[in-house]
Amino acid sequence: MKIAVSVESTNDLPKELLEKYDIKVIPYTVILGDNEVKDGTISTSEIFEFVKATGVLPKTTALNEFEYTEYFETLKKDYDAVVHIALSSGLSSSCGNATRASNNLQDVYVVDSLSLSTGIGLLAIYARELASQGLSAKEVAEKVAKRRENLQVSFVVERLDYLFKGGRCSSLQLLGANILKIRPRIALKDGKMGMDKKYRGSMSKVIAQYCQEILAEKCTPDLERVLITYSSATPEMVKEATDACKSAGFKNVYEATAGATVTSHCGENTLGIIYFNDGE
Repeated sequence: MKIAVSVESTNDLPKELLEKYDIKVIPYTVILGDNEVKDGTISTSEIFEFVKATGVLPKTTALNEFEYTEYFETLKKDYDAVVHIALSSGLSSSCGNATRASNNLQDVYVVDSLSLSTGIGLLAIYARELASQGLSAKEVAEKVAKRRENLQVSFVVERLDYLFKGGRCSSLQLLGANILKIRPRIALKDGKMGMDKKYRGSMSKVIAQYCQEILAEKCTPDLERVLITYSSATPEMVKEATDACKSAGFKNVYEATAGATVTSHCGENTLGIIYFNDGE
């Protein structure tokens, strides 16, 4: 059985991995004022420039049922079945729309990732590996849904400005955080993002502490691969994360630039390490 593994543009995998694992992508639409562009065609620097110029965050629109139906039907022309891994239902209505579209088609399976960014990407890579082993699309979808519970997805945010603009923190929290140089950790739990820890200090030192603590908390990593995912980052931040991941024993350490979804929520200098926490 020839299986298409599919994701939305919120997966944030670098092009090399999308091509290597033959992962298909349907893009979100990003709205910047009066302009609409496809996610993946706009850089993070352009998003930052827009926010600085307007004081307004970009918006991403959920894909509707009709768009998914057309997309799945197109994939079915070249593949026997489709396994689509959707952005968390706790963050977008797209997953529900994709599921309704799949109900009217044969051999199309939608998995709620309960994740975002390269957490989705890791699930997609896993799906391709399963499909390559000869499993049916239904079996692939079931195993992917089961493994999503073991994803470690978190980020450290340099400033609360974007979270404030998005209504996720108060003006008092914003002022206090900026004065005291508080760097919140954003973690994904039950398919939703929330602050679960606060750091203080320069971002390079914070990233080193964050990596050390996450790897201690989520201490049974699958060492095959880890994604260092950021909206933007200084060389020092990337080095701290890379060194920590290599010291932990990861065989493959990849860098990935976060797309419009993470960038619009968290802003500049947001970085996280993403991996499966189900190793030996």
